[in-house]
Amino acid sequence: MAQPCPGAHEAHDAPARRSLPLLSSSGPLFDRRPARGERQGLTCRYRCGDACSKEAPNPTSNTYFGDVMARVLDRRGMLRAGAVLGLAAGAGLAVGATPAAAATPAVTPLGAPAAPKPGGQPPRGLRYETVAPSSVDAVTVPRGYASDVVIRWGDPMFPDSPPFDFEAQTAAAQERQFGYNNDFCGILPIEGRGQRFIMFSNHEYTLEPLMFRGYDEENPTPEQVRIGIAAHGHGLVELVRERATGKLTADRNGTLNRRITGSTEFAVDGPAAGSPLLRTKADPTGTVVLGTLGNCAGGVTPWGTFLSGEENFNGYFASPAVTDPRLQRYGFEEGPSERRWETVDPRFDLAKEPNEANRFGYVVETDPLNPTARPVKHTALGRFKHEGATIRLTRDGRAVAYMGDDERFDYVYKFVSDKAMRRGQSRAAREHNATLLSSGTLYVATFTGDSPAAEIVGTGKLPADGKFDGAGKWTPLASGKRSFVPGMSAEEVYVFTRLAADKVGATKMDRPEDVEAHPRTGAVYIACTNNSDRGKAGAKAGPDEANPRKENKHGHVIELVEKGSDPAATTFGWSILLVCGDPKDPGTYFGGYDKSQVSPITSPDNLAFDEQGNMWIATDSGEALKINDGLYGVSLEGPTRGRTTLFASVPRGGECCGPIVRDDFVLISVQHPGDLDDASPEKPASTWPDGPGTQPRPSVVAIRRVGEGGRPGKIGA
Repeated sequence: MAQPCPGAHEAHDAPARRSLPLLSSSGPLFDRRPARGERQGLTCRYRCGDACSKEAPNPTSNTYFGDVMARVLDRRGMLRAGAVLGLAAGAGLAVGATPAAAATPAVTPLGAPAAPKPGGQPPRGLRYETVAPSSVDAVTVPRGYASDVVIRWGDPMFPDSPPFDFEAQTAAAQERQFGYNNDFCGILPIEGRGQRFIMFSNHEYTLEPLMFRGYDEENPTPEQVRIGIAAHGHGLVELVRERATGKLTADRNGTLNRRITGSTEFAVDGPAAGSPLLRTKADPTGTVVLGTLGNCAGGVTPWGTFLSGEENFNGYFASPAVTDPRLQRYGFEEGPSERRWETVDPRFDLAKEPNEANRFGYVVETDPLNPTARPVKHTALGRFKHEGATIRLTRDGRAVAYMGDDERFDYVYKFVSDKAMRRGQSRAAREHNATLLSSGTLYVATFTGDSPAAEIVGTGKLPADGKFDGAGKWTPLASGKRSFVPGMSAEEVYVFTRLAADKVGATKMDRPEDVEAHPRTGAVYIACTNNSDRGKAGAKAGPDEANPRKENKHGHVIELVEKGSDPAATTFGWSILLVCGDPKDPGTYFGGYDKSQVSPITSPDNLAFDEQGNMWIATDSGEALKINDGLYGVSLEGPTRGRTTLFASVPRGGECCGPIVRDDFVLISVQHPGDLDDASPEKPASTWPDGPGTQPRPSVVAIRRVGEGGRPGKIGA
């Protein structure tokens, strides 16, 4: 493959072939990678406090339920019956499905995979030329496709916004410009035939050593601190799609455009609102919080709002000696914060405001049609390191939110609302729907394998029945003012949710990140990104059927079907769809599909579905395979079930986030391009997206198919 120009949006033009491009340890492509070939420590430190280099904050020894049951039950008796119950549920209609969707065959996540047919036609939506794994400094897409930067860090968002100037940044300017490290991306049409949208992006975290020349990590300037606070949060901007070419552009004149920062006022609602645990000197009511931090994935609600999950919030706070187990469980440590924000704003010093940290770690909701309304932090959905929240409706219209806690050995949750959604966009309907996530029941998941513990050997080798699968249950933690956890009040459950889940014996997972429900079948998919501590010496939890590999560097994807395909059900069946890594590794698994016909994939992070029902996976930490992160299409049904192929690769040092896959375009968020060893503003490791002589800038990228005469075509057709 020819070397692309720096910053170019390259189309992959390899000749047609039968075997997919796999990994290579040599050759010119991989010789261009820096010596160590790994993301530098900045992302680890500034995003999550270098969590993976420390002890996981979950000290519990929850017994793997499969170990207990295997001793008292025949493995093909009662446990298998529970799995079959879940399988029967998967054969039903999708909950809340339209008549057209109801005719779609449901997936069978617990059944045997169909016989693979190497070289068979992939399903509609996935008919593209597979991109080779890459380490180039470009967005790489299939032949016949083009990519465009929609908006980048620092781009003006309003008519009066100043242009971006890397050498002369100010907090006032950043508050009117697109923020840093955009992660989740959501869109809603606002007018016309798919030609105008409102796009929501969240800004997870900042990398100050790459944002400022000569940055002093021990003593940042007050203005650098204020710029960092302003670069966090959310951005809403209107997009326009050109009819002739399909190209998407951001409209700085959009009336719905909005910046939400680390200083914007947020309302707190739900059962813990006003709790003494949330009160501070500045907010004695415990109902108004300044800012949102560490936002990761999110969701678009059926009632037309955007959700975002506050994830790694602990690293923003300075702390005295941490002796409170409630703080320890969330990873707080003694010492100054990474960014030293406490030197400018005392609320980030827990010695001065011990409850301020309890005001972060929630799912937040933003109404795009009301730019003056406060966004809302929903305590009813619990407090942990939220990757995001995906909404599915029950038959009677209640909202169900699925959520993952992105930490080694933490848990999967769901919330079922008390109220049903009202259809339409009337004022009364919108006001009612704004309360849906304010009251309901919060649950945590327990996974039970159906194979003897002795068959889960930790290498990824399948047990005797040929599948990692089983049954499970949702255990209630709290509902309104009622706690189901002995020794904890409801307010304590909502504010210290991790401790509540510990007490009920939830299953310790391998960093459960995005949790998404299939829009037609209702099956729920869980991206377990990785967990290099699984099974390590020192009382680390060993492999179990839901997390079957020791030192799980590459992660896996779980498919879950609730009883009766009812999202309010409290039991489910599950199986592992993908065990990720190099397909040449015998410990990988791709739904039973021929592994010579799949792409290498590591660290599944964000999930999405296209209009044909295919799943798409965005990855984080491609350096585990010495490749750039990217976006992969996955077939879920029929003879190609498990076929996983690379669609787009992001630039060197970057992470692929927030995918949206439609028939007419794909959106991805490119985080921290150029975050490689020894990178700095004086010696950038990337010049994407603007080319030589520029600094790397996180950006939203649109990918479109280019047909004859430059006319747009359908993605994956």
